[in-house]
Amino acid sequence: MNKDKIDLKSLTQEQLEEFFSEFGKEKYRVKQILRWIYQRHVTDFEQMTDLAKQFRSQLEERAYISSWQPEVVETSSDGTRKYLFRLADGESVEAVRIPMDEGRATLCISTQVGCAMGCQFCMTGKFGLARNLRSEEIVNQVCAALQDGPITNIVLMGMGEPLHNLDHVVTALKIFYLDDGLGYGTRRVTLSTCGLVPEIKELSQRIKVHLAVSLNATTDELRNQLMPVNQRYPLAELMSACRDYALTTKQRVTFEYILIGGVNDSITDAKRLVKLLHGVRCKVNLIAYNEHEGAEFKAPAEESIKAFQSHLLQRDIVATLRASKGQDISAACGQLKGKQVDKPAT
Repeated sequence: MNKDKIDLKSLTQEQLEEFFSEFGKEKYRVKQILRWIYQRHVTDFEQMTDLAKQFRSQLEERAYISSWQPEVVETSSDGTRKYLFRLADGESVEAVRIPMDEGRATLCISTQVGCAMGCQFCMTGKFGLARNLRSEEIVNQVCAALQDGPITNIVLMGMGEPLHNLDHVVTALKIFYLDDGLGYGTRRVTLSTCGLVPEIKELSQRIKVHLAVSLNATTDELRNQLMPVNQRYPLAELMSACRDYALTTKQRVTFEYILIGGVNDSITDAKRLVKLLHGVRCKVNLIAYNEHEGAEFKAPAEESIKAFQSHLLQRDIVATLRASKGQDISAACGQLKGKQVDKPAT
């Protein structure tokens, strides 16, 4: 029944102002709507009592406000929660709520149904790409998860490559940042990419967001094998783009490095990584590979992890080790969509 109506969750503040101008309404009405939608979680125009009744009726004729509820919620022994959302076309995506210290929580959200990048260590890529998520589908993951409590940070590193869906992602980021809406500052949102160089450059010109780059190898030969995107945008081009991004945005770039046992976790790899990062304002987030059923790779040994991190720290590179959470519900890094959920029968 909403086929010919516009979803207000798909619109930025500027787009809402343009939409409301068609009704002859003042710009401040947009802030009222934003507060109703994102702070009070109201989806029925009739409940928006500070809007004139005629205006509410006009909105009802032209627009609607989507709302999501997860089809399945799984809770890990460590408190991590994985949400599966069924989309209108029968496809599904997942988001993960990760508990942090002092009552904080990070939400990892998806930007595509599946992924086209084909990284060898990632379960999501095994299913290929079905389609991009629309901006409101990205935003609704956050809105739905907020019903379980506050979310401190958002990371776009669930299913999909965010920069492969750049327009909808930029729109969603603008919605996240709205002071009268969800109110997330740019420091509280991170976008993770496998390294689409032209889009990294475009992103720096369009909107501010903390950038995380999935690196995972220190030679083109190995990265070509692990991440096919490297065949198109090799390390020299990627590192140049990252240097420029840090300079343009005045933000430190995070490099994610998944340590795979016997593949990229040696001290020799660590030495090459130090050289590779020279001149880039950055930090390194080390992630131990999460094994899964049928995986061709192995998790690194504990001593290899410690030695790798220690080598970076001794060279004055900020290197943190991400604690892996949610493995028992296939919610850890690289595991989303690991358990295929069939579409409901029609």
